[in-house]
Amino acid sequence: MTLDQFTDEQLVEEVRERDKEKYAELIKRYQTKLTHYLRKFIKSHDELEDVLQEVFIRTYRNLYAFNVDKKFSAWIYRIAHNQAINHIKKYNKGSISLDEHEWEIVDEKMDLKYNTDIGLAKIQIEKGIALIKEKYREPLILYFFEQKSYEEISDILQVPKSTVGTLIMRGKNALKEYLEKN
Repeated sequence: MTLDQFTDEQLVEEVRERDKEKYAELIKRYQTKLTHYLRKFIKSHDELEDVLQEVFIRTYRNLYAFNVDKKFSAWIYRIAHNQAINHIKKYNKGSISLDEHEWEIVDEKMDLKYNTDIGLAKIQIEKGIALIKEKYREPLILYFFEQKSYEEISDILQVPKSTVGTLIMRGKNALKEYLEKN
């Protein structure tokens, strides 16, 4: 069986029981995804790299605590989320940056009835996302930009699944309210 045939959870078992070197495959699978996610919270490339490294170190150190009956992706995203929040609190930085291709996802999932220049709209949305309450911002980012399911968001943020929809709805409303004012 080749490494790409293993599920994440099977790889975790392999690392824990047989071959610690296979952890590199988990890093390979998640490095780009987590970099993309962390970029929403941390603009500095060097700081982002430091936080990402800390995520992989913490994940490895806590690998035996991971329940293989759960989704590894939700677990590692929760670790990344916590590290990003800790970094923001420590350095009092809260700006969020969105990549060009992410705007297509926003357009598909949110009805942004604005006829303004797309560049201005992007700046306004970015500002709006940065200014809404953290408890609404985080689920919006996970849902719209990371394309996580309600269940995954529930695992990452450690809130009931039923709460996720409410947080997303309130976040969309807060963002819409901000955009209408500006």
